[in-house]
Amino acid sequence: MSFLPPAIFLMGPTASGKTDLALELARVLPCELISVDSALVYRGMDIGTAKPSPEVLAEFPHRLVDILDPAESYSAAEFSADALAAMAEITAAGRIPLLVGGTMLYFKALQDGLADMPAADPLVRADLEALAAAEGLQALHHQLAQVDPESAARIHPNDPQRLVRALEVYRVSGLTMSEHRARQRSQKAAADAPGSGVLPYTVAQLCIAPAQRHILHERIESRFRHMVEQGFVEEVEALMRRGDLHPGMPSMRAVGYRQVWEYLDGSSIREQMVERGIIATRQLAKRQFTWLRSWGEVHWLDSLSRDNLPRALKYLQSLSILS
Repeated sequence: MSFLPPAIFLMGPTASGKTDLALELARVLPCELISVDSALVYRGMDIGTAKPSPEVLAEFPHRLVDILDPAESYSAAEFSADALAAMAEITAAGRIPLLVGGTMLYFKALQDGLADMPAADPLVRADLEALAAAEGLQALHHQLAQVDPESAARIHPNDPQRLVRALEVYRVSGLTMSEHRARQRSQKAAADAPGSGVLPYTVAQLCIAPAQRHILHERIESRFRHMVEQGFVEEVEALMRRGDLHPGMPSMRAVGYRQVWEYLDGSSIREQMVERGIIATRQLAKRQFTWLRSWGEVHWLDSLSRDNLPRALKYLQSLSILS
């Protein structure tokens, strides 16, 4: 694959220090940054997403940041198309795309492609959401287990977004999500270059995370409490005042935002909101680790090491990413 242009993936769980390392790399390499984060795409969601400051974004522009209103949705397929277009522009300019973030589904969509799933159907989705409201998420999970046991085993019973999507796929297409994914695997296995994925780049994959999990948990708690001190609650209040958003929207399901919304809605007290936000963020980090442990060809870096930049550069050199 040495004839393909280079690209760098910088992955890791939330609060692991991805942005700081990306900025260090951008200072010494001819890189341009592309955000791989399902929450950073939204304007007006700055504190709760740990979005880089305006000063940082001015010095180191991040593509795919602040591209949507919170009332809009954004799929992994849309991200993949946008990221590929941005990568092509960066490569044409003689520079290296550096993709940084923690939305692992986006990385997977970009590298391996996605199964040919049907588009969202507002009527079907509204019917499923009404069922969840009336009978609870367990009813959705039970229904999914009847038609697609494989997806039901994979999707947590308390994950409304994925439960609704899996049932929506079945109702719209007549095929289960598992069947769609099996078709994708079959098509990939039959490709001329098995295992190479669909991404026309030589990709170096870096992952940064604390070597000890309790360190990450401490960082998550400290950061969430700092967000609240910075005005996270007021940020969500401003979003609520718009009147066109609700907790079921993809933007408002982002970790932290849902917990603050529930607090402002009177469903919890402030300290409960903080604790629930911290727990939800830790659960997100656990899911990210699950993805990363199954990822191939990743070079791991310890968040607490002081020599991550030279280690990363040495790894990139070993892959001939750097000339």
